[in-house]
Amino acid sequence: MIVLNDLLNYRGYKIYQDTDMFCFSLDSILLANFVTINKNISRIMDIGCGNAPIPLVLTTKTNANITGVEIQKNVYNLALDSIKYNKLENQIKIINADINDLYKDYESDSFDVITCNPPYFKVSDKTKQNISEYKKIARHEIKLKLDDICRVSKKLLKNNGVLAIVHRPDRMIEILESMKNNNIEPKKIQFVYPKNGENCNLILVEGTKNGKSGIKILEPLIVHNEDGNYSDSVLKMFRE
Repeated sequence: MIVLNDLLNYRGYKIYQDTDMFCFSLDSILLANFVTINKNISRIMDIGCGNAPIPLVLTTKTNANITGVEIQKNVYNLALDSIKYNKLENQIKIINADINDLYKDYESDSFDVITCNPPYFKVSDKTKQNISEYKKIARHEIKLKLDDICRVSKKLLKNNGVLAIVHRPDRMIEILESMKNNNIEPKKIQFVYPKNGENCNLILVEGTKNGKSGIKILEPLIVHNEDGNYSDSVLKMFRE
């Protein structure tokens, strides 16, 4: 069932979602608030944009042109509807394509920033076959792998352009290796914890194309207080 939900408190924006698919998650909000956005950027790409939560949030932080790429047609249509509803067609463009093919159509060094909230799991014999095709593609590296993201970013990012992704901590070494193998120097990491005393369940990683070596580890982000409510750090993101 397709529903129209509030995009938290971001300028009163709303977002179309299909309750039979994945709804946008906190992961996307964290990434949109983590990535470095400065006044000089003019073009942003969000790979695997889903129903466009990251492009929507980023319009509250920049006037840059934003391109979202989504391979699944039904999700792409949700993104289009969300962009139209919020009257952001002049700033956000959504493309229904496989980034592994699409990136060849762009000139090298075209974008200042690339973001991605990718599928977290590798495909294996244990991959559940009883879930929908949409969920399999969204969860597992069927259409988009870590190396794909970094390879595409190597071509599309301008010199000193930024790639930022959110992922699972058990993939961190692969993320760092793939970035470095594609001339993207890891520059910033933040570990995300559901609560104090619990294990990290997300990481945010940002790298710079042809950047100098040297990485900054940010203060850990705690999502929930002991009472289960969102922490002040997360609530601050919702209010921005």
